[in-house]
Amino acid sequence: MTATDAIRDLLASLAPEHIEILDESHRHAGHAGAAGGGGHFALTVVSRKFANLSAIERHRQVYALLSALIPAKIHALSIVAHTPDERG
Repeated sequence: MTATDAIRDLLASLAPEHIEILDESHRHAGHAGAAGGGGHFALTVVSRKFANLSAIERHRQVYALLSALIPAKIHALSIVAHTPDERG
């Protein structure tokens, strides 16, 4: 299973209406974190479960769900987390 597949599986409990996972590891070749095997990812996730949560609470929720992958599979993660109503 790839890291992208694992991320998608672990975020399934958010019942995302949209999820996009970009592996940007190639842009960080030679970076100390890349040498350890963890990848660099950009994540966009849209879920109704983010309603009434601040951006920090949303990010904490995502990090909690992905904690098993950090730092072995995920070294760096950029997160955009919206509700369907916020999606532009």
